[in-house]
Amino acid sequence: MTTSETSRYVRLHVELVLEVAEPEELTGAALDRIDTDELMPDEERAHASSSVREDSAEALAYLVDPFDLVGDVPGVELAQASWSCEQIDHDPDAEDWDIDEEDGETEEDGQDGGTDVRHP
Repeated sequence: MTTSETSRYVRLHVELVLEVAEPEELTGAALDRIDTDELMPDEERAHASSSVREDSAEALAYLVDPFDLVGDVPGVELAQASWSCEQIDHDPDAEDWDIDEEDGETEEDGQDGGTDVRHP
């Protein structure tokens, strides 16, 4: 396939597991973001504030912006984004959390299905 035949769009999958070490700090930052959002209607602001106070995953969702991940990447423009946060049980030693299983590599061909960049 030539360059003119390939799509200009690329889907970037990112999965992060974060430890919330300071839930009060996270909640406070999210509430500050909600309070200063000039485009958020008052009714939505009240609902968002309540959700953030009850759930640190909700607080994180209000603070994470996919544009921040790619905003400074040369030659790309964010066309569409969606994201969500949820509380999970995490055991880094469990087989379910083996990152290598999800990178597209198969045992038969040893080929990687994509670029897997990891930061400890």
